[in-house]
Amino acid sequence: MRALIGAFLLALLAGCAGQGREAAPPRTVGAVDLERYQGTWYELARLPMFFQRDCAQSEAHYSLQADGSVGVLNRCRTLEGEWKEARGNAVPQVAGRTDRLWVRFDNWITRLLPDRIKGDYWVLYLDDGYRTALVGNPNRKYLWLLSRTPVVSEKTRQRLLETAEAQGYDTDRLIWRVADSAIATP
Repeated sequence: MRALIGAFLLALLAGCAGQGREAAPPRTVGAVDLERYQGTWYELARLPMFFQRDCAQSEAHYSLQADGSVGVLNRCRTLEGEWKEARGNAVPQVAGRTDRLWVRFDNWITRLLPDRIKGDYWVLYLDDGYRTALVGNPNRKYLWLLSRTPVVSEKTRQRLLETAEAQGYDTDRLIWRVADSAIATP
């Protein structure tokens, strides 16, 4: 009986020792040339996000500003063919480090709490030609697979998925871009 209780306590202690350890944050690309990064990016897939709950197709338009920040225009098309958009601004989280940005959107809540409401925008992968990218946040709750085109080859898609999985993201929960043919014409 003592051996059983001892084994139980040992197992309990081992379980407690493992608790509280969080996974290391995902790796980012190190540096992003924001001039090359600006322009239009199409969302190929994303992890579920409340603000995008009605989005069938999404795209982001980034423009480098004179002060070094990045202007953000996110557009979303619903299955009914309606467009929704949000405007914001992105700045480095650490001066000189362009792969980890804070994004703030212009809405009532950010005007109410300007220093509190901001989102992590971490560039996790970026191909050499600035044609495909993975963007996420440190707790792995959000992830976007982005491309300069709305459709990519199966090989490119697999590379993005493998890279996201290697970084610890749950790719089984991805919501994929809906084909143009499935969108209603208003």
